[in-house]
Amino acid sequence: MTFYQPVGNEIGLFQAAADNGLPVLIKGPTGCGKTRFVRFMAEKLGRPVYTVACHDDLTAADLVGRHLIGPDGTYWQDGPLTRAVREGGICYLDEVVEARKDTTVVLHPLADDRRELPIERTGEVLTAAPGFMLVVSYNPGYQSLLKGMKPSTRQRFVSLSFDYPEAAAEQAIVIEESGSDREMAEQLVNLARSIRNLKDHDLEEAASTRLLIHTAHLVRAGVPVTEACRAGMIEPLTDDEATVSALMEVVYAVFRKSDENQ
Repeated sequence: MTFYQPVGNEIGLFQAAADNGLPVLIKGPTGCGKTRFVRFMAEKLGRPVYTVACHDDLTAADLVGRHLIGPDGTYWQDGPLTRAVREGGICYLDEVVEARKDTTVVLHPLADDRRELPIERTGEVLTAAPGFMLVVSYNPGYQSLLKGMKPSTRQRFVSLSFDYPEAAAEQAIVIEESGSDREMAEQLVNLARSIRNLKDHDLEEAASTRLLIHTAHLVRAGVPVTEACRAGMIEPLTDDEATVSALMEVVYAVFRKSDENQ
């Protein structure tokens, strides 16, 4: 089963929403475990999960389905949302605010007490099978006036707010996911927390738990630790060489301090 380290009561809240057929909105920064949590809960609930990575060109047809031409003529092919509705699965829309506004409109009748999906091209109105669940996520740090979720959409969901775990929990995640030893996991988490506390560097995102795991894998593979930190954590954060150099000074300081304490 997918490993997931709880950081609060998110499992209980998601379970309660699932039991009552309520849609769920998950908010949180990149790499904090939103997608892993959905996969974990799908396995826990025993439901199939259809994941859609939303983007500017995503259309309603990409979600609902479309007519295709085959050897025997035209036929209808369900999209991931329709399959989840028919099968009683979970449809997970990752970074939903990236989708076009006209696309999210198809979610409204599924995210209230109707639990219906009208399919205009076939004339069907599907009632969601028992077990169907609509789950969406987004990163509030990327929101803008042009890419925000409308209140009329947001207020249809039970909302869970995610953040990076506390130090002890994050260390446990790094150890479990990478096979790292406890000392290295602690050092990497200390480094990430130091970077997250920086306020004078114009970083779009903080160092995520995902980047810590990548870095730990590199260290286990024999890459020198500062080189692993640069490739696995620092370079993915920024393209600005001055910022990279400044962040590498933090890397050197953290691991120098660690060496001195040994």
